[in-house]
This record gives sequence, structure tokens and C-alpha cells, in this order.
Amino acid sequence: MSMIKPTLAKGTRDFSPQEMVKRNYIFDTIKSVFKKYGYAEIQTPAMENLSTLTGKYGDEGDKLIFKILNSGDYLAKVNPELLAEKNSNAATASISEKALRYDLTVPFARYVVMHQNEIALPFKRFQVQPVWRADRPQKGRYREFYQCDVDVVGSDSLLNEAEFILIYQEALSNLGLKDFSIKLNNRKILSGIAEVIGKPELIIDMTVAIDKLDKIGLDGVSKELLDRGFSEADIDQLKPVILLQGNNEEKLTSLKDVLAKSETGLKGIEEIETVFKYLNALLKNNTTLKPKVELDITLARGLNYYTGCIFEVKTNEAAMGSIGGGGRYDDLTGMFGLKGLTGVGISFGADRIYDVLLELNLFPQYAAAGTKVLISNFDEEAEIYALPVLQLLRDAGVAAELYPASAKLKKQMSYADAKKIPFVILIGSDEMQGDELTIKDMMSGQQQKLSAEAIVALLK
Repeated sequence: MSMIKPTLAKGTRDFSPQEMVKRNYIFDTIKSVFKKYGYAEIQTPAMENLSTLTGKYGDEGDKLIFKILNSGDYLAKVNPELLAEKNSNAATASISEKALRYDLTVPFARYVVMHQNEIALPFKRFQVQPVWRADRPQKGRYREFYQCDVDVVGSDSLLNEAEFILIYQEALSNLGLKDFSIKLNNRKILSGIAEVIGKPELIIDMTVAIDKLDKIGLDGVSKELLDRGFSEADIDQLKPVILLQGNNEEKLTSLKDVLAKSETGLKGIEEIETVFKYLNALLKNNTTLKPKVELDITLARGLNYYTGCIFEVKTNEAAMGSIGGGGRYDDLTGMFGLKGLTGVGISFGADRIYDVLLELNLFPQYAAAGTKVLISNFDEEAEIYALPVLQLLRDAGVAAELYPASAKLKKQMSYADAKKIPFVILIGSDEMQGDELTIKDMMSGQQQKLSAEAIVALLK
């Protein structure tokens, strides 16, 4: 039998113990902010029924859903005529009933509908789990990645949107990021723009195109709009709006003139102004949280289910795409039979945030190590002596381990270095005869003799 070289599926990764400590640092930091704002955690399955997911993300999103083949002989029950056509899209429903979740929002909507008699409204939940997308892997973009989502359903208050801005600000600041922008727009404004130029039926085509402005430039957006059914005259009307300049207040004033004849567009402007009003009130007596919020008319968020305010967060400290996004969805649960239940939510891109923190060297030193102290092991007598010390450390909440076999000091120190363990306790004959143990700081190389109790106090 030939040997098969082990490989990873493209767009996926293994995570080492050191990486997991850093990833959990991100998750724990974000979760602590979610809890502070009154959100509780749930989890949903990795796979959903394909019918649950399709039709929620637009045509481009649906193409990126990972389908799961039915078990057994999945071709046996397929209509022979479909097979003869060799049309995979037409045959998908016959060979695949399930799929890996594309995001956490649609499964959350499904959860709300199925558990509507068990939850109290408004229902505030957060969720930290992996999602899968059949996208082209590149830096900061993976086929399997984690999302940290926070949503509230059953509340149409725009206070939620204002608080989400603060959640972004607080969580990212706690992770050490200093220069990032929270971009804000409203899908009603975009709908109003489509109305004003006389192409309301092409709202999706317009938003998909202008959402790519920072990637393909104005010329690229113009070409795509032409390909999607817009005229040169339409584009001439759109350009001043797309390239809107000024501060938030100036942009809103300009938009009021542009959208004067669109009731929908004016409603979107009103909602943005209300969010800013809430935000100013929340920060009235706060001198530490200073969110940098930018009204960005080109922000469209390609997902079809957004109906109101939409968010996107980008860091200016590293070359990276968005590290967060979300928005208001007025009737997502209606797709599952529960009408009129509005919701709003945001997501943190944990994998991209990890890459940014790594590049900027923002992980705290303790986040690079799991074990905080290693106890040396020179012989059987030292091993037995060390065991109550080991348990004392663990009882005090200090992550500690005893080297598992008698070995030379150099080998044990190499083990500590490889695992980035910051301290080593050395137990030799002198230590066993006295009341003090030798502890070495692996970073500075300094050693000192302390009692077991003093070492516990030092490491805590």
C-alpha cells in the first residue's frame, strides 16, 4: 500500500497549542464585552438543511455554500434526465439535502423560530463558532473561519445600533487596536438612491457593484454598473453620491438634497441621525470611549437580508480587509414562518483580527504560553517531593506541570523554551533539605530562592 502524504484541505488550518492560547485570548476578550452588554451565548449545528441556507445570501453568496452529498448511493434516486443534462446546479437538490453553515445569522433566525415559545423578547444572543465558504483562499480569507456574532431580535430600537458601535470600540480597544474605522450606512439610503435614478428594481445590482469601490475603483464600478443594466446617464447621477465628501453631518445634509423625493431614502437618513443621537447621549459622561464612526455611502454589505443600518469595521494599522460587519434585518425570521420580528446584529472576524494582532505584535506576553511554570525532575526522590508543590500551584489557579521523567537540566530547559513557559522551579538536594525552592525567570535568566507559598503569590 502506497504512503499518502497528509495535507490540509485548501483554505483550512491546524492550530498549535500556542496559537490556541492566542485565539482564546481574542474569543474571551470579545465574549466579555458581549456579556457586559447583556448578551447570552448559544450554539447551533455545523450543518443545516440546504433549504435553510439558500436564497438568503444572494446569487453570489449561494454559490459559496459548501453542499454535503447525501449518504449512501446519492445518485441512485436522481432523475436520469437530470444526469444526462450534466447540469450540477439542477441536480444539487437531488443529491444534497444539507450544507455547512455559511454564517451564524441565518441559523440564528432558524433557532429563534424553532424556540420562539422558550425565549423572552427581545432576545439578545452571542455566538462564537466556525463557518464555511467555498471562496478563493488568500491572505485574511479562509474557507473555514470563526465568527463572533452578537444579535438582538424583537426590538426595533436604534439604541441597539448605537450600542453595537460601542461594542466594536470597546472590544477592539481591549485587544490593543488603536486606529480603526467603524463605517456606517443604511440600506434605505441605497434604496432611495436607486429610486431617484429611476432604477429601483436594480437595487441589488447597484449595491453589489458600489460595495466593490475600494477593490476595483470608480472605473471598475462604472463598468460593472453598465454590465448590470445601468446607463451612462445613471452612472453620472450616481458618481457624486458615491464620491460624497465631508464629515458625517455634511454628508447627511447633502444626501437630504439628493434624496428629497425619496421617502425611503429620507427614512434611512433619519435612522442614521437617531443612531448618532443615541451615541452622543451614551458618551456624554465618558471620556475613554471615542469611536471613530464614518458615514460611508459606498458601504453596501452584499447580503440581501439587510434592510436598515449596516456596519463595517476596518483597521488602518495593517493591510487587511474588513474585520467586522453587520446590520439590521427587518424580517429574516419571516422566511421561516415567523413574520414581523425585526433584528440587528454584528460580527467580528476573529481570524482576521488574529492576523492583525500577530502582525502588530499586540498579543500580551502571557497569551503566548499555556503553562506558567514547569517543575524540574532530576530523580525519583525529587519527583515525589515536587508533587505536593505541583498540586499547591494548581489549587491556587496557576497552570503548572512537572517534567514527566528524570532528565538532564538542559533537556528540561529546552522543553520549557519550546513551550514558552515563563518560569521553571528547580528542585535539587539543597531545596529538598531546606524550606525554599529555586525559581528561574526564563525571560531574564534571573533566579531566586523562595518558599512554595511565596512562589504561588509571585505567579498569581
